[in-house]
Amino acid sequence: MRVAKGAGAIADNCLNCVFSFKQIVGAMGLWALLGLFVSAWATSPLRPCRVEGMPNELLCGQVSRPLDPGKPDGILIEVHFVVVPAMARNKQPDPVLLLAGGPGQSAIALAPVVMGRFGRLNNRRDVVFIDQRGTGKSAPLQCRDESELPLAQALDPQLQQERLLQCRAELSKLPHGDTRFYTTTIAMQDFEAVRSSLGAPQWNLVGASYGTRAALEYLRQYPGKVRRTVLDGVAPADMVLPVSFSIDSQAALDASLQACEGLTDCAKHYPRLREEWADLLGSLPRRVAVSHPLTGLVESFVLTRDMLLRAVRGPLYAPAFAAALPAAIHAASQGRWEGVIGLSGAIGSGKNMRLAMGMHFSVICAEDIPRMGASSAAVGADFSRMDVKLYTQACANWPTGNVPAAFYEIPVAPSPVLLLSGGADPATPPRHAERVQRALDSKAQHIVVPQGGHGVMGVGCMQEVVFRFIDTRLDEAALPQDASCATKIPRPGAFVLVRSTADVSGVRP
Repeated sequence: MRVAKGAGAIADNCLNCVFSFKQIVGAMGLWALLGLFVSAWATSPLRPCRVEGMPNELLCGQVSRPLDPGKPDGILIEVHFVVVPAMARNKQPDPVLLLAGGPGQSAIALAPVVMGRFGRLNNRRDVVFIDQRGTGKSAPLQCRDESELPLAQALDPQLQQERLLQCRAELSKLPHGDTRFYTTTIAMQDFEAVRSSLGAPQWNLVGASYGTRAALEYLRQYPGKVRRTVLDGVAPADMVLPVSFSIDSQAALDASLQACEGLTDCAKHYPRLREEWADLLGSLPRRVAVSHPLTGLVESFVLTRDMLLRAVRGPLYAPAFAAALPAAIHAASQGRWEGVIGLSGAIGSGKNMRLAMGMHFSVICAEDIPRMGASSAAVGADFSRMDVKLYTQACANWPTGNVPAAFYEIPVAPSPVLLLSGGADPATPPRHAERVQRALDSKAQHIVVPQGGHGVMGVGCMQEVVFRFIDTRLDEAALPQDASCATKIPRPGAFVLVRSTADVSGVRP
């Protein structure tokens, strides 16, 4: 394992253009340009399109896939994908494929958010985004948007279960609503169909969070079709969600509190931070009044221990947001809860990051929950068995697919694999990547950014490390990569609220 000291974190719709024959004839200049991009993939059913948030015209495609692989003549779904064409004429034949996280994220919706990290790679390689079945435009299993629900309704676990039951009932009425056929294994067969459709002999996988699980499964099923693999925030199939969240979240929270104690300004302004945190947990449940982060309306509701733990867990994903936790915890200890509640929605907000919750539960209920009873994972002192009840209840009657035993096995890597971890990650810390690296064996390297959060590929010089790994021509020269540059990435300092002596608002600092 190569350890890089320092820290940092990353932030983690195809609108089809329909042209008439007359428009196409009138746009021969455009088609001549696009011909440079598609000439190597003559079998690809690509068409010009626009993706919201992307400045240039791209190429979109779709492949028809059986909902049930065992019934190829049965219900078909369309799996949508987008290609960001390489800029250079002499492009490489192996594109880069992003496998999105969640589970439940739309890769196409993420394209505007993450494309900047693929800038140099995109010079000579196409970058491909596939909406995994159940997400985005690919037979979506989307529940109703809850972002503007009143806080009391959004946070109440009983109401959450009721909404999930309603969502499941609505999904079951869809032509593609049989949730048994949304496992990672089946989805990776769709991805292979996309590769074949494009005519790419191999491609380079870049998986983020749950996308690392998907990448490992694709690599298991189609080892000869993968040239290089990057796994950022490794979440292997044997991780057992949500059980693993407890000890991993606890470690990240403890590290955040300890970091404050080691910073002069933070320790000065919040000298009793650990005591204030313990007192907050001990005071719950209690009624609080908070302004809704989106509507601004003041709402009153009963805050429980689990609600508070979920609220502080969110910002731990990114050290830049975690840096505000001491101030938020201190303010909450004085009865001001806006900071904690506001931070809880800072990660994963916005339509680009929205999860298709029907697909999310279809994956977790099939792949993780059946193994939860046999899990020996430790629990965190504060987080205990948080979320276990929520997922257990949600999955109790959720129709789930069959998962092959081999899904939980990791064969020796047939090609170079680069694993990346953030030491302060509350979801996929280095311990998960360590055992994956051991299984992959000699063709795998694990790089740790000790104070990095959930996903480090976009942090500072790590983009250059990933570029070198994929761009290096020979496999034997791809590893090991030197990540010593990451030692210059500092952990963000703690946020300290400074108020002017002229402040007459009456709010205590």
